[in-house]
Amino acid sequence: MPRAFRSFIALLVLCSAPFLAPPIALAAEQVDLLLVFAADVSRSIDQPKFQLQREGYAAAIADKRVLEAITAGRHKRIAIAFVEWSGVSSQKLLIDWTVIDGPDTAKKFGDQLVELPRSFAERTSIAGGIDFSLALLARAPYESPRRTIDVSGDGTNNSGRDVTLARDEAVAQGVTINGLVILSDRPMAWNPEHTNPPGGLASYYKNNVVGGSGAFVIVAEDFNSFGQAIVKKLIAEIAELPPAQATQPHPGG
Repeated sequence: MPRAFRSFIALLVLCSAPFLAPPIALAAEQVDLLLVFAADVSRSIDQPKFQLQREGYAAAIADKRVLEAITAGRHKRIAIAFVEWSGVSSQKLLIDWTVIDGPDTAKKFGDQLVELPRSFAERTSIAGGIDFSLALLARAPYESPRRTIDVSGDGTNNSGRDVTLARDEAVAQGVTINGLVILSDRPMAWNPEHTNPPGGLASYYKNNVVGGSGAFVIVAEDFNSFGQAIVKKLIAEIAELPPAQATQPHPGG
């Protein structure tokens, strides 16, 4: 091939190079908080408790005080996902990442949540729930400097690996884990220490489950006070307030 012709071909390639370059990736949408709700649906959660839990989450995300906290943020929106977990291999994503930026998106999320069927009713692997939620955060299509996993449950980890290992791995990646402990009126007949461990379930969560920047545990005295406990917890997380300052305590919890 003549040298002049080769030079001509090289020039054509150089001229067309910009048109062959891959498109520049767009930055992910910014939100004020990435939040995974990780709800316990193990066998200690009977059907009435399960229903109260689902309805409590749906009502809390649409609560006026929670929406005010969301819209007061820099980006005026957060992104949430909802996970149910039970035994070591039983975790399910019920609702994928959803932006909440006002009453309409909050109501849509809540309506969808209360209509979905229950996923499991097996043993209690808090560690499995944390691991699953951590992977979900890693693939979130939104970006935020704050990433939180909300673990709600009524018992200790009794399936899968040590829950403190799962907690420590999440915290090492900059994730905060907060706990919502649901106290049981009556211990389980076949395993009373599962829902009522020595020192109490709230102490168990503080020592084994929660961790990260500003991590805390909120207690729902029973499932009927669960909804108000979630509201208090959400406001504390969204507004970065200590739980005691988030809202006035509810008489029932």
